[in-house]
Amino acid sequence: TLLSLSLTLSKVWMLIYKQLQWSLYSNLLKVHTCPKCEEGWELHGGKCYYFSTSKSTWDQSRDDCRRGGGDLVKIDSREEQVENTAADKFWIGLTDSKEEDKWLWVDDSPLNTSLTFWSGKDPDNWTGTNPEGEDCARMGERGGADDLKCWFDRSCKDPQKSICEKSAETGRVTRV
Repeated sequence: TLLSLSLTLSKVWMLIYKQLQWSLYSNLLKVHTCPKCEEGWELHGGKCYYFSTSKSTWDQSRDDCRRGGGDLVKIDSREEQVENTAADKFWIGLTDSKEEDKWLWVDDSPLNTSLTFWSGKDPDNWTGTNPEGEDCARMGERGGADDLKCWFDRSCKDPQKSICEKSAETGRVTRV
């Protein structure tokens, strides 16, 4: 009986020891979440962006973005406009194709007129090369305040590159 009591106490102490070991080990490990993007997409401010290398119409570009799990980019802030200043011209997710001069983002939210980056007299719905006018927005050359890229209205049928946007995925990183 003394032997069995000694074995039982030994097992209890071993369980307590293992529990303390696990507790100390788990406190040393810190699990952090971090935003991440799939290959080919760039992470900026918790969102993923894809800069296309081929040119398509606005509708085709939007379809391509949707197939990738996102949509054409919606510029929500000056910081986002600055981050998306790659060295080319790109379709963005802004159009007035439903109603002239009523600019809507791809999520159907109206353009915030206090946050626009139109160039000069744009949007002007110029009909010189397309009698249907210009109903889609393209981010283009630098100009204006702080030398940011400006927006231009273009015919939605013109082939342009595009910027797609989607939420970043949340990854888990364990650090000791």
